[in-house]
This record gives sequence, structure tokens and C-alpha cells, in this order.
Amino acid sequence: MSVEAGQRRRLEPDARREQILSVAVRLFGERGYADVSTTDVARAAGVARGLVNHYFGTKKELYLEVIRVMLTVPEGALTELPEGDLPARVDASVSWFLDVVSRHSRSWLAAITAGGMAGDTDVDRVIAEAIDRAADAVLQAVGRPAPGPALHAMARSYVGLAVSTAREWLQRGVLTRDQVHRLLAATLLTMVEQVFKDA
Repeated sequence: MSVEAGQRRRLEPDARREQILSVAVRLFGERGYADVSTTDVARAAGVARGLVNHYFGTKKELYLEVIRVMLTVPEGALTELPEGDLPARVDASVSWFLDVVSRHSRSWLAAITAGGMAGDTDVDRVIAEAIDRAADAVLQAVGRPAPGPALHAMARSYVGLAVSTAREWLQRGVLTRDQVHRLLAATLLTMVEQVFKDA
């Protein structure tokens, strides 16, 4: 057996897992936690229900993974930011965020509001962890990768603003994308230049 053939076989389960997860993201975004079963996910993904359980465990564990995926900034996103001055990096960071939330708006909104599972300890923990990682990503994007507690709290506050502002655009239709972009970019730039330096 060639190495190439072995690699293809090892990647196949990963691809299948990603396919199931992609379907779960869509279904939970469309219908919410209570109205989606692992049987629904399996049927839509074209796999046996046992395979969903094999990769993700229970329905709740699958849902937690959906929230984690929708709310966590992937590591690769930071490497794609442009080299150069702070305004360019801030602008690119905000653009990336708005691209992601608009592309997956229903699923992102369902995840950020816990899709009917608010108050569940595990769901709240996953959301809190995602906000912490998003704060870390913001600080890394603006060149402050080793923050103290106060700076990290400020970055979490910015993430809260970004979430609320994106909801005004996507859910309520009050703000335009351009307004959201300008608000988030100007706020982050001001925070970095006038507030972060003292933290």
C-alpha cells in the first residue's frame, strides 16, 4: 500500500466528520436545538445515525461542537491578516468577522444566542470560552498577544460590542454592514491607541 493511499484513507473520516458537522450547523441554525434530532442530521448528511454518535456522541455534544465552530476564530484567520500598519490590520480583522457572520448568519445568530439552550452550564461554558479566544485573537491581531487581566477584559468587552453590533445588522436590520464596519473598526483603533496602552 502506498503512503498516498494510506493518507487518503486517514483523511476520509475527517471529511465525513466535517460533512456531518456542516449539516448540523445548518439544521441547528434553521430550527434550533429542540427541533433537531441526530436522526435528522444523519438523514440530511446521508449517513447512518450511528456515525453521528460515533463522531460526536450525544445530540448535546454535537450541538456544543456546532457552537464552538461557529463562535471560535480559527487560527489560520490571523495569518491571513495583512502585514503593515495598525489601521490596515484592524480594517482587515473587522472585514473578516463581518464576512464570516454574514455568510453563516442564521447559524451564527443561533449559536451566539445559545439557540434555546441559554442557561445550560455546558453551553454557557462553550460560549464563554469562545469569547475568551475571540478576545485573544483581537489582541493578537493588534499586536498585543500577551495581555494582563485588565487588557484581556477590555478585549472581551470589545468582542461583546462586536456581537451586539452584528446582531443589530443581521437580526434587527437597523444598521448596514458599512455602518457596522465603521463602528467596529473605529472603536478598536481608538481602544488600541488610547486605552490599551495604559492597561
